[in-house]
Amino acid sequence: MGIYDFEAETLDGKPAPLSAYRDKVVLIVNTASKCGFTPQYEGLEALYRKYRDKGLVVLGFPCNQFGAQEPGDAAEIANFCSLTYDVDFPMMRKIDVNGPKTHPLYAYLKSAKKGLLGTANIKWNFTKFLVDRQGEVVGRFAPTVEPKALESAIEALL
Repeated sequence: MGIYDFEAETLDGKPAPLSAYRDKVVLIVNTASKCGFTPQYEGLEALYRKYRDKGLVVLGFPCNQFGAQEPGDAAEIANFCSLTYDVDFPMMRKIDVNGPKTHPLYAYLKSAKKGLLGTANIKWNFTKFLVDRQGEVVGRFAPTVEPKALESAIEALL
């Protein structure tokens, strides 16, 4: 099993099978518009623009489970990302990353790469999972890790 076995939904309501990203390096991030880490959108977009032609895809998954920092609906999230950070990478519908309604993709990601101290749950917005071209989770990075700090890990997979 890998990420290609899962499907999400884009902010505009279209199905987004992760199999569409086969043979790509994928960076999956739970995002929020009103978080102290929200400026990381800029760094995520910079990574995407720098490496997309070499095979990188960044996928944003808005989540309102941490401090209610993503209260908006899909249209509000899309507008915020576009107008504030000129986000061009794919953004998905708002999901849960912890608890009984955890999106199946996140259940898989958390089981594949546990966090610090062996905990599976996501601690906060902007936790990042790096996936290789075979769909295997190869890294999990805390919200405090800036996107730029992932460049060497991404380059090694490209």
